[in-house]
Amino acid sequence: MRAAAVRTQSRVAASSDLQRVREAAKKDKRARFTALLHHITLQRLRESFYALKRGAAPGVDGVVWKEYLQELDRRLGALHTAVHRGSYRAQPVRRTYIPKTDGTERPLGIAALEDKIVQHAVVTVLNAIYESDFVGISYGFRPGRSQHDALDAVAFGIEKRKINWVVDADFRKFFDTLDRRWLQRFMAHRIGDQRLLRLIGKWLTAGVLEGGQLTQSEVGTPQGAVISPLLANIYLHYVFDLWALRWRRRTARGDMVMVRYADDTFLGFKHREEAERFLAELLERVAQFGLSLHPEKTRLIAFGRFANVWCRRQGQRRAQTFDFLGFTHICGTARSNGWFQLLRVTMAKRMHGKLAEIKQLLRRRLHDRPREVGRWLHKVLQGFYNYHAVPGNLRRLWSMRYRLLYCWWRILRRRSQLRMSWERYFALVRTWLPEPRVLHPYPDARFRATHSR
Repeated sequence: MRAAAVRTQSRVAASSDLQRVREAAKKDKRARFTALLHHITLQRLRESFYALKRGAAPGVDGVVWKEYLQELDRRLGALHTAVHRGSYRAQPVRRTYIPKTDGTERPLGIAALEDKIVQHAVVTVLNAIYESDFVGISYGFRPGRSQHDALDAVAFGIEKRKINWVVDADFRKFFDTLDRRWLQRFMAHRIGDQRLLRLIGKWLTAGVLEGGQLTQSEVGTPQGAVISPLLANIYLHYVFDLWALRWRRRTARGDMVMVRYADDTFLGFKHREEAERFLAELLERVAQFGLSLHPEKTRLIAFGRFANVWCRRQGQRRAQTFDFLGFTHICGTARSNGWFQLLRVTMAKRMHGKLAEIKQLLRRRLHDRPREVGRWLHKVLQGFYNYHAVPGNLRRLWSMRYRLLYCWWRILRRRSQLRMSWERYFALVRTWLPEPRVLHPYPDARFRATHSR
């Protein structure tokens, strides 16, 4: 009981010290924090360790979570001492690739386990400062904000504001081209602790190990590292967020809606000329900081309550669509009264990519018991529903379930030793493949609940 009380007191002390940092950061927006490394305590490292994913792939050290747990106290003690003495050395990230929906591959950097622990602790400390600085249009990788919050903000802005034009902007290889010198200058506005800045610099310059060969670059941050999302938010806070808010306040004459989730951005405008001007100035703005917009993926489209009418006058069948955070946004019409209605459906590329991934894994599990495969498929399909089951998307989710049902049936038929009737198969389907149902509220309702103003 005494040990439990000590742990509880340490957690209270750890939270109270960061609370003082939050209050100081909120009170003075220009304050520089010169003593932060002492907040990387042994208890905070322990909490960071337990916050990591148990089954994550190992880095270059080959150490996994369960292996590190066996001598946790000794390892964390040595790690804590190394961080505060300055003898801590970051290890290179292991480069791997994950498939994208367009058929290409996304490079992903997997850090060593101890690097993940220290990075998570540093992120916890820095969030106490930067959460008071980050603005409302930023949603990515922030405490208390999710992808669905960003999607709700987009839907609310389109339906409740006078939005007629959308700039679909896409940063080109953002994590690979982020300028570290500018990042250091941005962080220096708030961080004056040189020991903490050197610690972050060690991760940025550790290099990438791929195929046994170590490569280093002077730009970018490894995509997939624990600290990379926070560094990206800091960078875009100064490069994009503050500038875009100032542009809206000083230049825009009509409604303008902005939502950013990491490097994914939605921009809505009432007037076309303002959208064109903003896009032109945005290209110049990001170029000053080493970034660029993808020329083939960045476009200006008519979108909103009058978009279909305008497009028909131009000889087009209907308004174009745009993708944001896994959903295709469509200008639809309500059946009841014919008014404009925003439709959001799962991106076809994402659904097809997920089905191809499941099909490949089903082949690997060809000789597993149907009940074991069914239990696994239930988790996969329910996880897909948990994100995509928004109002208006049920038809596509039913399509996903039907195609998965067909794939599983074809795999089972390849097992010559298993004679399965339709009755038995559909009994498995009813047991293990859940039917889709709406799991998220309408964007208007949730957005008003989270944004009381």
